[in-house]
Amino acid sequence: MASEDTGYFVHESSYVDEGAEVGDGSKVWHFSHIQSGARIGKGCVLGQNVNVAGDVVVGDRCKIQNNVSLYDGVVLEDEVFCGPSCVFTNDLMPRAHGPMGWTVGSTVVKKGASIGANATIVCGNTIGEYAMIGSGSVVTHDVASHALMVGVPARRIGWVCECGAKLEGEFTCPACGLRYVEAENGLAARNAE
Repeated sequence: MASEDTGYFVHESSYVDEGAEVGDGSKVWHFSHIQSGARIGKGCVLGQNVNVAGDVVVGDRCKIQNNVSLYDGVVLEDEVFCGPSCVFTNDLMPRAHGPMGWTVGSTVVKKGASIGANATIVCGNTIGEYAMIGSGSVVTHDVASHALMVGVPARRIGWVCECGAKLEGEFTCPACGLRYVEAENGLAARNAE
């Protein structure tokens, strides 16, 4: 349903619970569910069969592909890409029963980061700005800004530009020419010379 009242689009097979916030221009496609309390930014695209729990925050212009569940404790900053069927955990000691109860761990994905299809992000970790997580990887620790991560467990095999190209030589992008310098938590862009 496209609604002039809401400013966003929701497919007729999807649900946006009362108390959820969805920003202008966002699109929620087939069989998705946005739970009460969830906050979705402006201009986002949520693919088929996406579930967003009530304690989740999604920034502006994010793209969440098919079959992704964002559980309580997940925060996506602006312009984050979540590939098809990527997984976010939110409990390090899950049990269906027992005296321990349920303890939600937080996961933060910083601006511009991309997570490949079928990757798993273990809770309690932060993925840095513009980092790229390869398809099928399992992230078990914090990821530096602009890091290119692959494997199980994921390890850094290089660095990537804001545009997505793998950096070469002196942290220079072969696609757009942007140059980087080492920073406290990964790389930071500097003016092209």
